Amino acid sequence: MGDIKSAMEIAMEKAEKLGKATDEERLKWKYVPEGERLAARYIKQDCNLVVELSQYEENIKKYVIQGVADVLTRNINLPKSNLVKRINKRAMDGLKIVKSDKASVENVYSKTRRIFEHYVGQGEQQRKQAYESLKAEFEAKMKQAIQQQLGSFVGIRIDVERQPQFQEEWRKLLIQLDSQYVRLLDEYKQELAAIS
Repeated sequence: MGDIKSAMEIAMEKAEKLGKATDEERLKWKYVPEGERLAARYIKQDCNLVVELSQYEENIKKYVIQGVADVLTRNINLPKSNLVKRINKRAMDGLKIVKSDKASVENVYSKTRRIFEHYVGQGEQQRKQAYESLKAEFEAKMKQAIQQQLGSFVGIRIDVERQPQFQEEWRKLLIQLDSQYVRLLDEYKQELAAIS
């Protein structure tokens, strides 16, 4: 039988097989996370992205921009609240700053805005209708169950919206309703990520 190797020895052997990291890889490992932190600061603290990026040398800036763009793209979401709307605007403004192909970015943004408008307009109506329909369905089922158990339904008030089963079904339905928007938004985010 061969020698038993420690985890450290095995890891060292694997690292030797991979070879040494190139200067390019080391720069990427160092500055992409720095760009990610810069993007988070840009969204939360309203720092000036142009000024912050100007502090980096050209050969490093591309990695910082890559980190910034990744985080900003991930922060574009369905406008479910005013906070999300503000973050979306901030992220989209920031991407316009770091991407060089402004026309392609604006092209994707126009499609994204249409999704957002639909989500807030007709999507909101769909969600309200679905909620009321689910609520009526649950009320009917609960009334029927109570009537079968007690024989009558006199004077019993049911607040189905507080029932855990109702809330769970509503969450599932909401995810299903939002999925079409999320799928399209994810496609647009991939398009944004591909733009230089």
